[in-house]
Amino acid sequence: MATGTPKTVCVVGAGMSGLAAARELRRVGLAVTVMEQCSDVGGQWLYDPRTDADDPLGATAPVKVHSSVYASVRLLTPRELMGFSDFQFVPRPGRDARRFPGHRELYHYLKDFCAAFGLADSIRLNTKVVRVAMAPPPPPACSGSGGYKWLVRSRHVEPGGKEGVAVEEEEVFDAVVVANGHYSQPRLPSIKGMYTWRRRQLHSHSYRVPEPFRDEVVVVVCCGESGLDIATELCGVAKEVHLAAKSVEEATSPAPMVSKMLAKHAGDIRLRPPVDRLCGGDDDDGTVVFADGSSVVADSVIYCTGYTYSFPFLDTGGVVTVDDNRVGPLYEHTFPPALAPSLSFVGIPIRIFVPWFLEVQARWIALVLSGREALPPEEEMLRAVQEDYRAREAAGVPVRHTHDIGAIDGKDEIREFVYRHSDLPHMEDWKMELFMIGFVNTMEDRETFRDRDDDTENVREGLRRWRRESVAQYEAALAAAASGGDDAASEGDAETAMAADSISSLKLSTDDEH
Repeated sequence: MATGTPKTVCVVGAGMSGLAAARELRRVGLAVTVMEQCSDVGGQWLYDPRTDADDPLGATAPVKVHSSVYASVRLLTPRELMGFSDFQFVPRPGRDARRFPGHRELYHYLKDFCAAFGLADSIRLNTKVVRVAMAPPPPPACSGSGGYKWLVRSRHVEPGGKEGVAVEEEEVFDAVVVANGHYSQPRLPSIKGMYTWRRRQLHSHSYRVPEPFRDEVVVVVCCGESGLDIATELCGVAKEVHLAAKSVEEATSPAPMVSKMLAKHAGDIRLRPPVDRLCGGDDDDGTVVFADGSSVVADSVIYCTGYTYSFPFLDTGGVVTVDDNRVGPLYEHTFPPALAPSLSFVGIPIRIFVPWFLEVQARWIALVLSGREALPPEEEMLRAVQEDYRAREAAGVPVRHTHDIGAIDGKDEIREFVYRHSDLPHMEDWKMELFMIGFVNTMEDRETFRDRDDDTENVREGLRRWRRESVAQYEAALAAAASGGDDAASEGDAETAMAADSISSLKLSTDDEH
């Protein structure tokens, strides 16, 4: 590559992770191309009312519809903890100003972020990445040094997801950042009779609204966040709701949060042991049999069993694999040692503060790719990965939870990572207190915790300062973009100017408002 020519980087996905990566890579002078299969940015937060009617279980990878968000989704984390370090998630005039807003508010926030930092000219919408592989032939001198180039093959997708017969385009990049998310490809259970049962089955990925289940007997499998949300939402619509636990123990001794929810909806939701089998075949009458031998004749079964990491476009020759939901080997959940730094991942960890953590991952990748920082030798990175695996095994963490970086008791991996790889200031104590208040309130009543007002004086003072500083910061970023500042995109100025005008009218909330 000629001197002075910036490295070219392809970012796969324009959701929160991809936008974070695009900004940080551009900030260090790299030439960035973001490829996004949907018709807008936002990733999961770009709500799509469509579902794949031909594959409601999402058994085929990749799924045809990316977003898994259902219509009623509200955030689980306070908005005050969900902003970029220099572009906080402040309430906007005329929009959803709640502390735990609905999904559309986060989508609008990501649109504003994209406008404020001029990212639109780096993003190719309606562009599906179908293959990422090392560009042949890899120079022998680059073997093991991470100096590979990458061949990226993409295809145009019509708005609405229709691909049809399209000409594929191939391009070569110096590096690829994978940021396609991990809440799209369903993880399905293995239940006897599941593929011969003739009544309706779907994964929560294909659930949007309760109305299609009116007057039905519905079995909801698993008591995670989506399972509890959907079971609750079906009350008053479905004829019966049976919530199947993950284990017999969970069914006989449910968590306090679940017990309170069941008490609140006594008669509407019935907790059951795990599903043992579905009675399908010629004699199929809709019977669902549970582990204790009890049964119910159901019209629908909804599997709220989570998601699996899926990279159907990525061909590393077996260097990076997904085994029992562990993506590896990845050094600090980001770089595959044998292919670093030219291949990296943003957004693999779960149970993190987003986009705070993603911003730091992206910043680290950008610094490494630009030569401002160096990674350890390959052998050292591999050794660190193996040590991490052993530590998790010793702590009793299942392989499938490898990327749950809050899983080891007494170890604050999230903040350790952030402070090790960035100079971002430490998270303020009032924000951590606000998070813990929300957590405790969730345990008490998961249906009302988002709308409670029981902040301490420390939190209130922090909120006053946050509003005062963050609204001004937000306004300045949008105004700079609208006036064509250094970070502004050459396109989308009209939308950005409207956003700037809108926020300039935002008045600071009173101390008691959220």
